Amino acid sequence: MHRNRWFIAAALVALLAMLAALGLGQEDDAAMATLRQPRVAPPYPEDTPSTGRVREFELVAAPTALPLLDGRSLEVWAYNGQVPGPTLRATHGDTVRVRFTNKLPQPTTIHWHGIRLPNGMDGVPGVTQPPIPPGGTFLYEFKVKDAGTYWFHPHLRGSEQVERGLFGVLIVEDQKPGPFSRELVWVLDDWRLDASGQIDGRFNTRHDLAHDGRWGQVSTVNGAVQPEVPLQPGERVRLRMVNVANGRVFAPSFEGLGASVIAIDGLATDRPQPASRLELAPGNRVDLDFTVPEALSNQRMEVMDHFTRRPFPLATLVVSGEVVRPPEVAAVAPPPSPDLSPARALQPAETFRLNARRGGPFGIEWTINDEAFHHEGEHASAHHKVYRLPAHQWATLRFVNESSRLHPMHVHGQFFRVVARNGASVDEGHWRDTVLIRPRETVDVAMFPQDVGAWMLHCHIQEHAEAGMMTLVDVHAEGSQ
Repeated sequence: MHRNRWFIAAALVALLAMLAALGLGQEDDAAMATLRQPRVAPPYPEDTPSTGRVREFELVAAPTALPLLDGRSLEVWAYNGQVPGPTLRATHGDTVRVRFTNKLPQPTTIHWHGIRLPNGMDGVPGVTQPPIPPGGTFLYEFKVKDAGTYWFHPHLRGSEQVERGLFGVLIVEDQKPGPFSRELVWVLDDWRLDASGQIDGRFNTRHDLAHDGRWGQVSTVNGAVQPEVPLQPGERVRLRMVNVANGRVFAPSFEGLGASVIAIDGLATDRPQPASRLELAPGNRVDLDFTVPEALSNQRMEVMDHFTRRPFPLATLVVSGEVVRPPEVAAVAPPPSPDLSPARALQPAETFRLNARRGGPFGIEWTINDEAFHHEGEHASAHHKVYRLPAHQWATLRFVNESSRLHPMHVHGQFFRVVARNGASVDEGHWRDTVLIRPRETVDVAMFPQDVGAWMLHCHIQEHAEAGMMTLVDVHAEGSQ
């Protein structure tokens, strides 16, 4: 594994040298001004002290059949024989060690979505590690530096492997307990079934590629259709929601609960935010805080999804039983709001134009700056441009959606802030690792990269990524070439 990382590093250096020789790595004056910023204090901690604990887990990916959806047997691919996969738990500052075994009929990897970790543990085939062949194993190990809600999934043939059921949740708990009497984890997904009621085996169809990816006709919470969720009046609940769908965007409504958003994409929000306009694109996570009103005793409340033209129920909250009093625990103070003025003063270090064209193995390619990214065997495409950003400096990136489709853009290994939409300044009050960019929309984000390495930037609609909408951002230390 170490030898592979040295090979990848050497290959990246050679690639960058080649680009420089061809004049393709030269930046304009505005970008150079960005690169010359003095080192400043980070807006969130670069690291966290270790607890000294190691949380060890075993994960096995294999085909199986499970009673999902409406209770009938469904042939899936699963982690540890369950869909969603197991919820792994660790405490902020712990080391997570995962021994993974691949029993699938094709190679795979595990990407730890939203986690800041060493680049070699990021799970990107051909960039941070070779694909794990059928029957192969890999040891993932990293310290969890940020409390929050995260998830894991393959980063190879994701349009098929994620759709078949390969996803799970990683929860990093705060070292101090929160003021909650109950925690719920909801994994939101949708499924496209064929006439026999099994997963439709037609992947990366022209229709899916030309639209917003693969959307199914059945939506689920934790693998169940419209489940009933028992609650007691007075309970203070932390609800962690994760969207693992290939392409569907969810917009759940929790009217009548007085719910507040307390975390997005893992990190805590600067302040509690109203949950009246929730939106989870593929890859997004949202944590809610609400107390079950006593007025809802012996009542049922449907949680509806409102993203599509016709709303549909996701789950039903069933309130009954005696009134519960939440624990008297002081709430964790929200982090201070970062000073974004240095980032807002910068011109974009890079602009990423998002579009599509005919061609490629699927007949349609999705591109970033007119390039479609493809893996060649075990390695990333050698002719693909690598975008460079210095560590420990603010940089702004601009996404220009030239297409008429949705693109949730995800950056590995970093958090970012949305600072502008269509030229208008924005203060969302939280960090992200995935942002939904609508048709013809321009979005500016501010990043303060801290972890060195070659990190993927891609659309999290699995079909768009599979068809080329990916690129590499090389975060380098000061003085490195």
